[in-house]
Amino acid sequence: MQPFALNYARTAAELEFAAPYTYDSGLQLNVLADGRIAARDHALLRELGTTTSTAGSKTHFDD
Repeated sequence: MQPFALNYARTAAELEFAAPYTYDSGLQLNVLADGRIAARDHALLRELGTTTSTAGSKTHFDD
């Protein structure tokens, strides 16, 4: 017997997105190209909602 959900499950579409920040292992924070901390850029946070770290779990956010 096949579970009902498997009849409708689809793989998630891959999104083409380049974050405007990179992870700095020394600071352990996401930083912008000019060296500023990404979490302090209010315009960026309004646009993206958060600066999720790519170094660890996607449930932890830079502060």
